[in-house]
Amino acid sequence: MDRLEYRLWLGEENYRLLYFYESIDLPQIITRRECEFFVKDGVTYRQVSSALECDTFVIYVEEYERGRKEAEVESNGLRLEVRELDAENGHPVIATLELPSHLDVMAYIGNSFTYFHGKEWLRDSSEIDEDRKVYVLYVTATGFVIEGENNR
Repeated sequence: MDRLEYRLWLGEENYRLLYFYESIDLPQIITRRECEFFVKDGVTYRQVSSALECDTFVIYVEEYERGRKEAEVESNGLRLEVRELDAENGHPVIATLELPSHLDVMAYIGNSFTYFHGKEWLRDSSEIDEDRKVYVLYVTATGFVIEGENNR
């Protein structure tokens, strides 16, 4: 098991410890590191960079936006929401997946393209929303339609 820290960028190579996680497994660290955004206590942070310092993984973030803390989503495992990148319409949910492991989450968020409802979607970004206990993958439609294909 490893240690993970989120550090807030204060400018000019100055950082402050925000959150730390003891005894966190490597697949979860790698999945979190793949996420450009991190949501906790109603604050959305944008990843600036990451590092491995001795036995500690570090994700450096800057504050992106503040909002209200949202309620936790009920889930039997790890939940991944796939949402269309469309702020005007509240980023509508395209698909919701219950996945057994962080490696399964990585299998989705680590790709440039995914396919749902017979359409191809281009990855924009992903986030770990600790308030709601979900991963979110933001995508945009490419316009490519898969004829006769039955996929998620």
